[in-house]
Amino acid sequence: MKAVHFGAGNIGRGFIGEILNHNGYAITFVDVNEKIIEALKTRGGYTIELADESREQIQIQNVTGLNNAKEANKVVEAIVEADIITTAIGPNILPRIAQLIAEGIAARAARKINQPIDIIACENMIGGSTFLGEEVKKYCTDTAYLTEYVGFPDAAVDRIVPMQQHADPLFVQVEPFSEWVVQGTACKSPIRLEGIAYVKDLEPYIERKLFSVNTGHATVAYTGALQGYETIDEAMQDNLVVIQLRSVLHETGKLLIAKWGFDEAEHEKYIEKIIGRFQNKYISDAITRVARTPLRKLGNHERFIRPMVELTQIDEMPFHLLETIGMVFNYFDPEDEQCQELKEMILKNGLDKIIPEITGIDNQKILGSIKQNVEKYAYKVA
Repeated sequence: MKAVHFGAGNIGRGFIGEILNHNGYAITFVDVNEKIIEALKTRGGYTIELADESREQIQIQNVTGLNNAKEANKVVEAIVEADIITTAIGPNILPRIAQLIAEGIAARAARKINQPIDIIACENMIGGSTFLGEEVKKYCTDTAYLTEYVGFPDAAVDRIVPMQQHADPLFVQVEPFSEWVVQGTACKSPIRLEGIAYVKDLEPYIERKLFSVNTGHATVAYTGALQGYETIDEAMQDNLVVIQLRSVLHETGKLLIAKWGFDEAEHEKYIEKIIGRFQNKYISDAITRVARTPLRKLGNHERFIRPMVELTQIDEMPFHLLETIGMVFNYFDPEDEQCQELKEMILKNGLDKIIPEITGIDNQKILGSIKQNVEKYAYKVA
């Protein structure tokens, strides 16, 4: 069995690659990072280490690499021979690989390969595979073949893989926990992989992850930055940070339980597991990494604004989410372009104009609450 995976970074190698390898796949990693691709070609394997007291090492074998900027024809050929295609490259990069995938699908059609194949975007976004499918379709002339034989099932993925540097460019440390959920009803291939949960309705799981893990992780980062910490594990030793995290997760939990019918007791266990993951002393994740791109994180469909708005719609006032949003508006990292852009926007146009522009909110009561919290934390930062 053969897999093509776009994105040979830490998540690709340390999460998706591990699952594919466990299921017996030969993996072709596709990336533009020459150092990593050459190492994959030369060595044909790499090591994953679990970030816990066991330091267990997992050997991944039967892998290679292709540079899509220089070896496009070979990538097309790999797609022709593939049984599954996955990505972990970042939402903004998906459109850049769409044409190459479309060429691979066209080659499959030309050779009358009628084995269905699924293309799964394992990205930190809602509807990643659907989005990729629409981008691929723009370059496909034979849309009938695409519709019949190519599935784009959406997925929710969860594993903390911190920023890291090692002498070995392929070595990667990951947390022990991982979760990969796929919308089984959108699959075209009959293949089912061990380590993936296939569900009928993916949206509840995507929102649970986004509004719990992503919202929670970012809450720790912004609260920790306010307290002067540099890493997530340092911040999680502060009771004030943990209290803020737990309070935010209980607010988003109310929404998830009301909206999707998650069991309250089970969701409480899920919250405690997340808190334990963030407290992992073997993972030192920089706050600047988790808190970067605040403009994106303040978007209308993102981890803070969307659950906050939806909670107000069910008559729940999310005080702690609003507090965290106030911290996000005041967070500043001179190395982050979006931080600089946000600061300039506020200085130039003022909060009354910028808050609705960034968040997409037009409810005056909510806007007033956000402004109040932004001003409160501006005072604390100053």
